[in-house]
Amino acid sequence: MPSEPTLGGLLHSQGVSRRAFLKFCSTTASLMALPAGIAPAMAEALASARRPSVIWLSFQECTGCTEALTRSHAPTIENLLFNFVSLDYHHTLQAAAGDAAERALEEAMHANKGKYLVLVDGSIPLMEYCSTVAGHSNKESLEHVCADAAAVINIGTCSAYGGIPMAKPNPTNAVATGDIIKDKPIVNVPGCPPMPLAITGVIAQYLTMGKLPELDHLGRPVAFFGENIHDRCYRRPFYDRGEFAETFDDEGARKGWCLYKLGCKAPIAYNACAHVKWNNSVSFPIQSGHGCIGCSEPRFWDMGGVYDSVAKGNFGDGAKLGAAAIAGAAAGASAAYLARRKKTEIAEGAHGDE
Repeated sequence: MPSEPTLGGLLHSQGVSRRAFLKFCSTTASLMALPAGIAPAMAEALASARRPSVIWLSFQECTGCTEALTRSHAPTIENLLFNFVSLDYHHTLQAAAGDAAERALEEAMHANKGKYLVLVDGSIPLMEYCSTVAGHSNKESLEHVCADAAAVINIGTCSAYGGIPMAKPNPTNAVATGDIIKDKPIVNVPGCPPMPLAITGVIAQYLTMGKLPELDHLGRPVAFFGENIHDRCYRRPFYDRGEFAETFDDEGARKGWCLYKLGCKAPIAYNACAHVKWNNSVSFPIQSGHGCIGCSEPRFWDMGGVYDSVAKGNFGDGAKLGAAAIAGAAAGASAAYLARRKKTEIAEGAHGDE
């Protein structure tokens, strides 16, 4: 049986030029905040590598994460799936079904023992047999497939932190992947759904660098989740001037003022939405006129109402912390946050006197 061809040989056979390949590596380096000069070394390492086996497990989810991945544009879904990885198992995208699908899973695990990546989409219910695949509970499937994996990548907030299925009252006793798998490297790519470039960027770095990216304290790639949305938002100057929309159709909303009072969670959310954006970098929720709901944060669905302002202080799983403590901790600069709030209050008072 012939061995798996190298990625370089595969790309060459498909007419991909070295120039195009270097451009891809430069794009990847930029996405992951790596030095641009590393691109040639990445290209050399990647060209001699063999495609890693990828097994995608879907549990309690809505298929939104797969939908997000198919809308990635750099690298494209076609390049990612059919050139750079061997996607050996995926409920939604695979052609096989039934016994043939499960046989493909076992063959991929056996042939790539200790080397394959597991991508998990959806939370895992601990209530026995409320969700099964091929007669096995989601927990059993996860433990079985992850046993010989090289690493696990959680795709979306449901697998990373439990997501909406874990929201109160959590009828299926849903948990996150990390609550079950303790002995494997895990990367969380949260979001409801996650940003396509965050998914492909993590996989691309693993392929080109042979290692997973730097992570923050919540297991998220720093390159995509290292900055506060509020600090990168184009509406931030309005916030600093104390100019807030009071309703979604008032004069302030029409002028593009800050949506903080309408429930925007950008001050407590970390993600790349404000600068990477969605739909081929066309827009993101705040630009479209709706506040951030903080979907990349743990327990976001239980953190107060979607349209409740952070200032009400109902955020944090019953902790009832004050807004300054929450937003300050999220921004990593409590004093700076309080100073900005004071400035806003002064501005609001001045407007009220007019």
